[in-house]
Amino acid sequence: MSQRSTEHATFVIERTYDVAPARVFAAWSTSAAKTEWFGAPTEWGPSEHQLDFRIGGSELNRAGPPGGPVYTYNARYADIVPDERIVYAYTMDCDDTRISLSVATVEFKPAGSGTQLTVTEQGVFLDGQDKPEYREEGTKHLLESLEAALSAKPARTHS
Repeated sequence: MSQRSTEHATFVIERTYDVAPARVFAAWSTSAAKTEWFGAPTEWGPSEHQLDFRIGGSELNRAGPPGGPVYTYNARYADIVPDERIVYAYTMDCDDTRISLSVATVEFKPAGSGTQLTVTEQGVFLDGQDKPEYREEGTKHLLESLEAALSAKPARTHS
């Protein structure tokens, strides 16, 4: 049997987006919008994504590179304050091996006419199968994808 280990880490990432908090929140809370930016690299091909966005609801994202391992993200929403905060816990598996568990908080605050987004993640990384620096880098890439998705659509106007 291999040596078991745990590594605990916390990271915080801040981004400012040029759209209102309600629009950034919608990108996290609606399945069609989240599918545009959240998930595996496009070269991996299509992924399986399910979103039940409510307190007690869940999210599943499963994908992997062609011929490679399948990664599964499985989240449960613990707290949701529309346009302000999302708190969720999630596991990451590589094939049938659990590689990490995390609690994440996403905060949305007005910043002029835009949004200050803060992601705080507290994780435990198991048996050397995953590393905090990999997760932080992956989260930064996802937030860049979010920015691209938010920039691709014109803002809605209210009459």
